[in-house]
Amino acid sequence: MEKSTDKYIGKILDDRYEILELIGTGGMANVYKALCHRLNRYDAVKIMRDDTAADECFRKRFRTESQAVAMLSHPNIVSVYDVSHNENIEYIVMELVDGITLKQYMKEHGALPTDEVLNFSIQIAKALAHAHSKGIIHRDIKPQNVMLLKDGLIKVADFGIAALQNDIEESTNETVGSVHYIAPEQARGAAADARSDIYSLGIVMYEMMTGRLPYVGKSDVEVAVKHMNTEAVPPRTIVPGIPEELERICLKAMATDITDRYQSAGELLSDLEQFRKQLAEASALKADVSSQSIETENIEVEDAGRRKRKKKSKFALGSGVIAVLILIILVFVFVNGYFIKDLFSTPDKVDVPSFIGRYYEDVINDADYESQFKFTVTVKVDTEHDYGIIIEQNPKEGESRTLKNKDDRADVELVISSGNVIQDEIDGEKIVPDIVNKEFNEAIQLVKKAGFNYEISEAPSQSITKDYVIYSSPAAGEYANAGSVVTITVSTGPEEELTDVPKLVGLSKTAAIDKIESSKLSVGSIETVDSEYEAGTVIWQSLEAGKSVTAHTKISIQISSGRTGSEA
Repeated sequence: MEKSTDKYIGKILDDRYEILELIGTGGMANVYKALCHRLNRYDAVKIMRDDTAADECFRKRFRTESQAVAMLSHPNIVSVYDVSHNENIEYIVMELVDGITLKQYMKEHGALPTDEVLNFSIQIAKALAHAHSKGIIHRDIKPQNVMLLKDGLIKVADFGIAALQNDIEESTNETVGSVHYIAPEQARGAAADARSDIYSLGIVMYEMMTGRLPYVGKSDVEVAVKHMNTEAVPPRTIVPGIPEELERICLKAMATDITDRYQSAGELLSDLEQFRKQLAEASALKADVSSQSIETENIEVEDAGRRKRKKKSKFALGSGVIAVLILIILVFVFVNGYFIKDLFSTPDKVDVPSFIGRYYEDVINDADYESQFKFTVTVKVDTEHDYGIIIEQNPKEGESRTLKNKDDRADVELVISSGNVIQDEIDGEKIVPDIVNKEFNEAIQLVKKAGFNYEISEAPSQSITKDYVIYSSPAAGEYANAGSVVTITVSTGPEEELTDVPKLVGLSKTAAIDKIESSKLSVGSIETVDSEYEAGTVIWQSLEAGKSVTAHTKISIQISSGRTGSEA
């Protein structure tokens, strides 16, 4: 649909929202970019299509469900600002998100790395947990309904409206829901609940991890049947590097039997955050191992220095003795036909043995290995072995490495297991829990449970909801002394904007309203009173001119009726 043929382009709804351009279309409604003249802000306006709005039942449900969703307030949910109708037009005003859909992101990047899968999944789960706590089910979780901002923040769109969308599609014999993400019970025609959203999130996780959907077919019906009757191929079969725990979480979320799934978004969120914590600790262990490796190399340097000093002391022989020795060697070489480089050469190759299954410190501290190999150690998340057990090596067993110089050592990389035990405490220090984006009372309980005291600080935030945690110090995953203080910084919401109250007295009604809105204030009550002043002029304002107040504060005015008692 071109701008020139769209009847809404240029239209101003309720003397406030100027429709600028079409930015999205759907079976139920079209979405436009609009300028809110009252707040001087760009919003997204979703307008119900004429054919849908013609049904009175759909119009009423559109209003009711939109108003319910407007009560949601969470940083991972697209905000609904207003619900209204104008000249038989049903519309909702939403936050205009500057980003791309998760579907677009996956098309560009393919299978996503573990840290991104975890980050995005946790944010979506937080959005679901908040909505479900308010009794609102999404019913159409899919990457197309998930927005990704430039800073990595996830925002889920179309909460609540999806149920109406499905009913509209059903009434027009179109596909109900998004069949590639639909829960089995929805495919059977049963009512969806919170666990249906969890199933759909599981499918999204599967797609993020593998770069493909678990169920495809020649028709929507075939795909729906597979959701009901087929077990998906495990993600690790497609991408072997996927961590087993992440695969387990994904497959539990998308279990065909609803009773085998996570029973709440909070339960799913808990497992996701626990696994992220495990990865963070494995990363910390890796840093510790790297530190140990550096210390080992320092010791090697000191030993090399001692060896060199010892060689120098041995070299302090009389020059005559050295000359005699050199002469004897030269005669021996000449007589027997040797070359000097052959006489003093060392083997130019070293064979690499198997280190798999051994404890890494036993290997790197072995004197025989130390003279032949230079080790680097990395940690890999692995729950099948104890911490420190070597599970991979490069070069592999039996491979050889050529040494250019006599004192060279072959480089060998050892990959060790992170172990299956999460260390909540190391040397009396405890790990700080992840409390970002949690309601501050919940955050306090988590900090206390982890063994810390706390103090609260406040700061404004454009992206974190009021009374939710922006960050902590020390940060999540860091270790701190038990009983020490964790500072919890809580959002006070967006920073308040101040504006000066304009002088309205003496202006006409129209000019006064324009002045109020251009000053970032809101129009309050407008009352007409008997007065000898010129009809239609403002004779009183509720806020004093020149005073600084919070932006969007309401200001009321009185208009003179004039001597005739009528308003001009």
